[in-house]
Amino acid sequence: MRQEWLRRLDAARPEGALPLGWRCFQLGLLLLASSALLAGMLLLVALILGCRQRLPWWRDRVNQVLLLVSVLMVLGCFTASSGWLAWVGLANWLPFFWAFWGFQPYLASAPARRRVALWLVAGTVPVIVTGLGQLFWGWSGPFQILGGAIIWHLKAGGNPPGRLAGLFDYANIAGAWLALAWPFALAALLQRPQPWRKRLPALLITVGLVAAMALTDSRNAWGALVLALPLVAGPARWIWLLPLLLLLLIPVGLASLPGVPLVLQAPARALVPGVIWERLSDLEFAGRRPLAITRVNQWGVAVQLVAERPWLGWGAAAFSVIYPLRTAGIWHGHPHNLPIDLAVSHGVLVAVLLVGLVLALQIQAARRGMASGALFERAWWAAFLVLMALHATDIPLYDSRINIAGWVLLCGLRAYSLSPEPRRRA
Repeated sequence: MRQEWLRRLDAARPEGALPLGWRCFQLGLLLLASSALLAGMLLLVALILGCRQRLPWWRDRVNQVLLLVSVLMVLGCFTASSGWLAWVGLANWLPFFWAFWGFQPYLASAPARRRVALWLVAGTVPVIVTGLGQLFWGWSGPFQILGGAIIWHLKAGGNPPGRLAGLFDYANIAGAWLALAWPFALAALLQRPQPWRKRLPALLITVGLVAAMALTDSRNAWGALVLALPLVAGPARWIWLLPLLLLLLIPVGLASLPGVPLVLQAPARALVPGVIWERLSDLEFAGRRPLAITRVNQWGVAVQLVAERPWLGWGAAAFSVIYPLRTAGIWHGHPHNLPIDLAVSHGVLVAVLLVGLVLALQIQAARRGMASGALFERAWWAAFLVLMALHATDIPLYDSRINIAGWVLLCGLRAYSLSPEPRRRA
């Protein structure tokens, strides 16, 4: 029994990846949403073993850019206004620069990436189940498993109330995790025909995931549903899928966008459920939402901070300290935009280098065929695009689990671009 389980776990192991590292990598991603502690321990073992590569890390130009970014971040800590928080904030970046190189051997082949994608989908099941439980059955934690190694803090009714959060602290963060898993669940559902008994789990998970995304009441999650669908479905289906999406989105836009003539908006609002267009138009805050809690004001203050200290920034977490001083005490932990946050914390050069590098890797993978290739390759590319889009209006990477998943996805893009294997279409 044990040997058979290990044999299955060793399947699809890329050439050059050590067996123990490959096992730990898969199990770590399976447990990632459920327990950052256990997943982190397993992934650390995988990372250490993954560093046993033929070529040294400095031969890769991408790693050279990350080394320069690391130096600039460390230098900025010596002049940071946020004090010791600036040094703590490096933990959100420097270990992941190492992981970017050390995880690549586990993602060096298409079968390995497909397997990792399915592990992420399987690991999302507890998020879906606990989220539905807290909303509909009043589940309330903490629940402890394995003697406290896994602790799930659930809040009955969701967090904020009425919004699904599951295993995450806040509904928007849960929405971000579900959004990055959505392309892979869709790919599992769309893969070549299988007996219904094998397709049923994929169907149930996908339906549950879509329902959970809707119940997070996160506009970013809703947008991810639409953004990923045509990318994963592939160009062959665009001839009917894109007109259908457009037909569905036009009424939503007319009902939600400001400035639409009443003669068009009234029938659109009669057609679109109120819970959707009210959320998208922020109707519940109309006329009584303080300017200081809006993203536009946060971005404006953040840009002013960047202009005042453009070179090395103010230090990690400085925005959360300075923003209340400039907005009569209203607190926000970050400016809800990752490039701006990088510029505030670490300077413009770090923001340009890091954001530019990520965009370059995404574009390079697309040019080499990932965005239009085999089904799970398209899903991988779409998942990372979704995660990038989320960081335009939020910063979910400050949750360690999403940060790890994001760097794994980025590693997959780089591994695809470096792979010599032929690009097959599905």
